[in-house]
Amino acid sequence: MRLRRFEPADTEAVIALWESAGLVRSWNDPRKDIARKLEVQPEWFLVGEEQGTIVVTAMAGYDGHRGWVNYLAVHPESRGRGYGRSVMAEIERLLEAAGCPKLNLQVRADNEQALGFYAALGYLPDAAVSLGKRLIAD
Repeated sequence: MRLRRFEPADTEAVIALWESAGLVRSWNDPRKDIARKLEVQPEWFLVGEEQGTIVVTAMAGYDGHRGWVNYLAVHPESRGRGYGRSVMAEIERLLEAAGCPKLNLQVRADNEQALGFYAALGYLPDAAVSLGKRLIAD
């Protein structure tokens, strides 16, 4: 698998991957999310290819206080091959090189598979409650 920066021509393949991984929700338009990411730290929107097919994605960001990762997705048929670990290792490397002291991420509470994946990488629940407020309706 080869990790590289997202390119606009990847859009449809990335959205299809997100759909197959169960990440797309009605309140998050994936095309708008991609367009927004391309405006802020686009170099940290990573895709991984295997034989010309995108099999993993992740968006990372850093606000000067905390790093974040969103849209980590591995194609269901490609799970168990270490692709998720590889993209997370690269994100951690990029953020640490930028001086980021801590990486945060959010996982839906009922996503036991993702929670297990992150626990195996050393991510632990924080003593915090995630709050959100939609500012722009998609």
